[in-house]
Amino acid sequence: MELGLYTFADVSPEPGADSIGAHQRLRNLIEEIELADQVGLDVFGLGEHHRPDYAASAPVVALAAAAERTKRIRLTSAVTVLSSDDPVRVFQQFATLDQLSGGRAEIMAGRGSFIESFPLFGYNLEDYDELFAEKLDLLLALRDSERVTWSGTHRAPINDRGVYPRPYQDKLPIWIAIGGTPQSAARAGVLGLPLALAIIGGEPARFAPLFDLYREAARRGGQNPAKLATSINVHGFVGETTEQAADDFYLPQAEVMNRIGRERGWGPTSRAHFDQSRSPQGALFVGNPEVVAEKIVAQHKIFNNDRFLLQMAIGLMPHDKIMKAIELYGTKVAPLVRKELAPAKPVETTVPTA
Repeated sequence: MELGLYTFADVSPEPGADSIGAHQRLRNLIEEIELADQVGLDVFGLGEHHRPDYAASAPVVALAAAAERTKRIRLTSAVTVLSSDDPVRVFQQFATLDQLSGGRAEIMAGRGSFIESFPLFGYNLEDYDELFAEKLDLLLALRDSERVTWSGTHRAPINDRGVYPRPYQDKLPIWIAIGGTPQSAARAGVLGLPLALAIIGGEPARFAPLFDLYREAARRGGQNPAKLATSINVHGFVGETTEQAADDFYLPQAEVMNRIGRERGWGPTSRAHFDQSRSPQGALFVGNPEVVAEKIVAQHKIFNNDRFLLQMAIGLMPHDKIMKAIELYGTKVAPLVRKELAPAKPVETTVPTA
């Protein structure tokens, strides 16, 4: 199973004594990706947002900078809001990233959990689902053929045009990211695309049927479910001790969840709710390396997922604490998980000779 990180590059939505702006946050971000590569993590994802509390409105630019500072780690969006973007430009940008990184780029496409990009780029929210389906169709056509002829409702047609550069990889990986919508899981399965499921609340086990639906839809669509990759993307933090990890993570994570909650009508969170969520059955992966590794393995037994992405850099978490958590994740958590999930070696038997 691949182990990695993702973030939205949070910044201070308002100036203040403890604020952090886009310049410093993006510089810190590159250091975090570089360290993740050095400690042996497999994937780093950067989400696209168009809000004052996030610096990553153009994730591929930051990922390209990170490509020059890293050697092995895969670099993905988390997510690309495909509904409000142009698939041709998305493909060209990630193909360029793929060339710069020597074949380490991926696209994680989604409809977007925030809506700011739709009015910003001139799209109607009433077309939310139709836009994504149509643009995904074009993006896949661009990936599968150098020259494309295509027509749709929300974009001018393309008549036998080439799109360049082509990726370094033979086939640029395109994942579908969902937040729990069954129809989206089924669509990914029918198309034979890998699926990333975001779980930021509730009991993770309740989401397992989505992967079952995904694999069944793939089978019915003529795809081989055994060849389709899955990921769970969650919140969490690693510390030297479980108590320290919880104390460090609670305030930044709660501030973000309460801010978003006020926009969406959620009730406020509390330390008691936070502590319940980091229990073995909860959605938060917070603790010392052994606790976090044990929970990752336990969730793998439920989901049989191929990838696990952890969002630790949430809110105004200090950079030095993020760096220490990344170090622990790569040097302590990852080896424990890999050892536990490694295929059992066959038992050698000695055949007696006469």
